[in-house]
Amino acid sequence: MNREIRTEIFSRLRAANPHPTTELEYENTFQLLIAVILSAQATDVSVNIATRRFFPTHGSPEGILELGIDGLTECIKSIGLYKTKAKNVIRTCELLIEHFNGEVPDTREQLEALPGVGRKTANVVLNTAFGQYAMAVDTHIFRVSNRTGIAKGKNVREVEDRLMRLVPKEFLLDAHHWLILHGRYICVARTPKCPQCGIADLCEYKEKTKGKS
Repeated sequence: MNREIRTEIFSRLRAANPHPTTELEYENTFQLLIAVILSAQATDVSVNIATRRFFPTHGSPEGILELGIDGLTECIKSIGLYKTKAKNVIRTCELLIEHFNGEVPDTREQLEALPGVGRKTANVVLNTAFGQYAMAVDTHIFRVSNRTGIAKGKNVREVEDRLMRLVPKEFLLDAHHWLILHGRYICVARTPKCPQCGIADLCEYKEKTKGKS
């Protein structure tokens, strides 16, 4: 796939959704961080249901520590790996208060030093909260990037690096959101909805399936 095709793909995605954003619900950077930590191996819908139980009254580091490990665990027990996530969130709140005056740091190194925060979570926060160029490659983005031919790779880091290099810069800030939404609703895993896809004519997957028919 060449630059012209990639440019056209992202131009169409932007035209269809000029201001994409995460589907996680949050009111500030701290709440975004917590929601993303909770979203590992969970859907945004399930995370939103859980965070509605405590964000309105305990949506700060101090508030969550006041809630305590037992209270937080009760709020998020509908989410996978909730016991581990509760411990990580509590410890993250403690570290934010101890080292960052309760604020979320804006560097990858500092973010990844927090419990439960890996590269993907850090990328989401850096991109969505701080407006930095970052690509959080999840299962949707990995699939879409490989299937369409936008940026092929054997693992998520390889895809991330290629996306950062190959996506035209004018689209780079929002590319993460466009790709994840496209994978979530159109370019789904088992039976991609090619007839509904606005970039199907530019996609390498369609060409492959043509060859098999």
